[in-house]
Amino acid sequence: MSQYHVIPSADAFARLGEFSAVIDVRSPGEFAEDHLPGALNWPVLDNDERRIVGTLYRQDPLEARKLGAAIVARNIANHLDAHRALMQKHWRPLVYCWRGGQRSGAMNWFLNQIGFKSLQLVGGYKAFRGEVLKTLAGQPGRFDFVVLCGRTGSGKTRLLHALAAAGAQVLDLEALARHRGSVLGGLPDQAQPSQKAFDTALWQALVRLDPARPVFIESESRKIGGVQMPEALHLRLRQHGRCVWIDMAEAGRVQLLLEDYAHFKADPQAFNTLIGGLVALRGRERVTRWQDMALRAEWAELFGELMRDHYDPGYERSLTNHFPQLATAPRIELLDGSATEMDRAAQALIAMRRTEPDHPR
Repeated sequence: MSQYHVIPSADAFARLGEFSAVIDVRSPGEFAEDHLPGALNWPVLDNDERRIVGTLYRQDPLEARKLGAAIVARNIANHLDAHRALMQKHWRPLVYCWRGGQRSGAMNWFLNQIGFKSLQLVGGYKAFRGEVLKTLAGQPGRFDFVVLCGRTGSGKTRLLHALAAAGAQVLDLEALARHRGSVLGGLPDQAQPSQKAFDTALWQALVRLDPARPVFIESESRKIGGVQMPEALHLRLRQHGRCVWIDMAEAGRVQLLLEDYAHFKADPQAFNTLIGGLVALRGRERVTRWQDMALRAEWAELFGELMRDHYDPGYERSLTNHFPQLATAPRIELLDGSATEMDRAAQALIAMRRTEPDHPR
């Protein structure tokens, strides 16, 4: 491949928005685990073909190359036919595979032969993954994080959304993880991303933030469902985050939980399966009582008990241990989870941050 048809990874990551398309030629399985932001999947080997060629390569490298070349050529031809409408004059894609090797090299060669100024990513996805990890290790230390702390159901996530709508900088970890963080936190009909895909989404979010402005974020455990936030971010929040305590009366919290977890009304058995995992912590008798309440659709009473007997004691103990500065944190009182109340609190928080002295880095 000519040196004029490749681009170093550092240059490519800074210029992703300049390309007409980003083409990932890895298998669908590799692509599903993670990929460059906005990439299209044009696999030159599908999952089964990659497995067959890889198995053959361990037995006879020459035969594997011959078979692989024939499959790759056919698949590239199919992609060129299928995406002809996309490839207009002056179309300029970035092409990558796992390490910037033969798979992306083959696609890039064909595109350049047609006449497109296609570029192959040096180092491929592996180089991109390295850049993501490097950023996640270093970038969090640049930010002044304002950490919203409060009991379960106190409206922290809704307040984040109101802050974003008011123009504040927000990092919504639960949205990136597609999980609310608790045993009941899985979102209906939405699978969580892989750890690598979560890392990439977080990388995207971090590089868009302005270190000169505060970043509002919700207090989270390091583990959010099945994914983990990077250690550097976790430590930055614990050691240097400026806490604000968000408080809401129990009646408002129960109503908010009834709204956020309304999907369990249609499937109480799913709810019961999830809280079955609390037996070791809360005992079988208490968990069975909660499961019976779910079957009787006593949701308001059930959420009230869960808050008082399960979430509040554990959450407050964890917050006190991880945020020693919480004892002197300012407080925001919320009457309920309504949009009007969230907007009022968001404006109060923004004004509060403007009047505080610069936070030491």
